[in-house]
Amino acid sequence: MGWWQVNADTLARSRFVLSPLAETFACLKLLHAGVGAHPGERNWLRAHLPGYRALLASDPVTGLLVRAGLGRDWIADFLTPTPRDGESFEEGVARVRAARPEQARDHLVLSLAGPLPAGLDRDDLPERAAALLRYVWEETVRPDWDRRRRVLEADVVARTVQVSRSGWAAVLDSLRPGTRWLGESRFQVNRQEYPPREISGAELVFVPVTPKTGWVSWEGRERYAVVYPCTGVLAELHDRRPVPAGLGALLGTARAGVLVLLGAPMSTSQLVAVTGQGLGSVGRHLRVLRDAGLVERRRAGRSVLYVRTAAGEVLVEAGPRAGAVPGPAPRP
Repeated sequence: MGWWQVNADTLARSRFVLSPLAETFACLKLLHAGVGAHPGERNWLRAHLPGYRALLASDPVTGLLVRAGLGRDWIADFLTPTPRDGESFEEGVARVRAARPEQARDHLVLSLAGPLPAGLDRDDLPERAAALLRYVWEETVRPDWDRRRRVLEADVVARTVQVSRSGWAAVLDSLRPGTRWLGESRFQVNRQEYPPREISGAELVFVPVTPKTGWVSWEGRERYAVVYPCTGVLAELHDRRPVPAGLGALLGTARAGVLVLLGAPMSTSQLVAVTGQGLGSVGRHLRVLRDAGLVERRRAGRSVLYVRTAAGEVLVEAGPRAGAVPGPAPRP
């Protein structure tokens, strides 16, 4: 297993960071795999996989680069620069483009665990990688980045609350398969048999992405990142059902949207992050829905979560069958 030695001060200073480039690379990994983990990913692939495959078919060198760079056990490092807080997609992809050609080739040899194919013995690999990431960003991520960002922010809210209530060990154990706190300042980051790394005193960030994937990256000995898939319920909001027109007319579209979301327990902060509505608006919607007996509050430790009641469930499920015309299908 691969693990990092992390002292208490480094862990206490660590933080969660959102990264448009990491989200884009996660989507590239999903396109490369071609298999979705849940209906939202499968819908997304149906929409975007044909265009992606056509692009690679027209550019065999980039196709070979992707297959080499996304190795079975190791990703070519130059493709995944360690995310930085507040970094835009443009700033992140510029770091991919700035990789030295010889460095890119060396990284590909590591990811392949073998010799570099003759077709990749060239100097434009960083530029090609940056162009591919830009395609994935422009065509598949940027159009719904605001919604993705809200889902990611909701995950960060939930993780931050978990840190304050249960400690970092509970968070590290739940990030993704293969991560767990081993005790004695040891953090297992994956199941691969890699040498341990001493990272005490370095900057450590945790980066959520919506696809069901993850990886680790680092810059020298100064900065380390763990990229992980955000909470399943939140990730699957990309496939959430639209608000039925009849339910929206009855309750108001915004309030009906909150009711539809509460098929799984969510906190007020998560609802604010996912819907993009203000805290006051969400609070008013919840109060009205509670007074009507459509949602109820539950306590989880010191957290307050809201979920639909049986009456709320009937109302949401009855909407389409009552002849309501569904809204536009959600974009994955």
